Amino acid sequence: MKAGSLRLRLILGGAMAILVALVVSWLAMTWLFERHIERRETDELTRVALNLVAGLSVDPAGKPVVAGAPSDPRLETPAGGLYWQVSTVAGAVRSRSLWDQALKPPAEAPAGTWRARIAAGPFDDRILLVERRVRPDHAGPAVLVQVASEEKALRAARAEFGRDLAIFLGGLWVVLSAAATVQVVLGLSPLTRIRADLARLRGSPSARLADDHPREIAPLIGAINDLAQAREADLTRARRRAGDLAHSLKTPLAALSAQSRRARAAGASDAADGLDRAIEAMAAALETELARARAAAARETSVHVRAEALAVVERLVAVVERTAEGERLIFDVEIGADLRAPVAEDVLTEMLGALIENAARFARRRVRVSGVATPDGLTLSIDDDGPGMEEGRAEAALMRGGRLDEAGPGHGLGLAIVRDLVEASAGEISLGRSDLGGLAVSLAWKRRIDPGV
Repeated sequence: MKAGSLRLRLILGGAMAILVALVVSWLAMTWLFERHIERRETDELTRVALNLVAGLSVDPAGKPVVAGAPSDPRLETPAGGLYWQVSTVAGAVRSRSLWDQALKPPAEAPAGTWRARIAAGPFDDRILLVERRVRPDHAGPAVLVQVASEEKALRAARAEFGRDLAIFLGGLWVVLSAAATVQVVLGLSPLTRIRADLARLRGSPSARLADDHPREIAPLIGAINDLAQAREADLTRARRRAGDLAHSLKTPLAALSAQSRRARAAGASDAADGLDRAIEAMAAALETELARARAAAARETSVHVRAEALAVVERLVAVVERTAEGERLIFDVEIGADLRAPVAEDVLTEMLGALIENAARFARRRVRVSGVATPDGLTLSIDDDGPGMEEGRAEAALMRGGRLDEAGPGHGLGLAIVRDLVEASAGEISLGRSDLGGLAVSLAWKRRIDPGV
């Protein structure tokens, strides 16, 4: 069982609790039934004993005499299962069913009431015995009256009742377990709605959980919505600060560029070169921070957003074909019209734009953009027939903590931005050798499967 499957735990827990309760009920009802049939049998034996007492007398020798003994086929059959015996110290009279056996007298028999007990009986069997001492003649001796029946009949009735009850309770367990399953499913249905709301919340910072949930989980809903609101506010402030930073640095960088041009015109080439390097470093740092802000936006909005890959690629190729590098190249686009990338359209445009531009810069005659969807996910590839990249440099460029601008000219900061955007959208980027002879860049996203409750 999965640790996170609350539904399965509740269903199994309910089924086990019902099973335990029904087993206890089976034991209790079997015991009650046994007590009931013992009382019924005791009452029947008492009636037989009263019939004996009605015709009981004692002869002058002190022996008991029974007139009009009870008539029952079992009493006339040896080992018939029903027995009676009346006895005094002078002798005893027994039913024919006892044959050559006798009922053992107790150490002390009550005189005021009938007593029932389980005892060892004739024919090596156990019996239910009802007994009492009576005096037919106040001046005569006391007579012990005993009536018994086989206990195995009681055991058989108890076993049969236990089997029938077990079958019934087994069916009842199935019904109650099914009812418990329905109850659990209905009880957890609000959590299923919460899961759908959370998926929407992951996809959009402005989304909120619905407030029409049961009262028991209303505090949780409120806390999640408050957290989402705080997250949205933080993201908004961060993006605003990133935009403000970019705009605030554009003017100083433009002023520095003008100073560099004037210094170079005045003959201070070394100073101008130093300024240009500083400006380039600052511009790269600024672009990196802006890329991180865009990656954060991609991470927040790429869960359920889809972009049409073919439309984005065709639009980018149409632009690159008009550049000095692109007008001499052949662009092959091998992407199905129904292919959807799991990112926002502007994010996919930024990724593929940098890659297609790099490919056009280094390609000799041909650039190929392809895409394929598989049961496991989606892959987009950009290949060129240029000089490519050495395998060792490609691996170093994509190492965590490494810098992609060390991989060679033209595949530097642009690839770093693409890497950040791809990883922010739960994808992977890989560099390799293309079958065209140049660099192959692959962007891959695995299919996402939402866990169950």
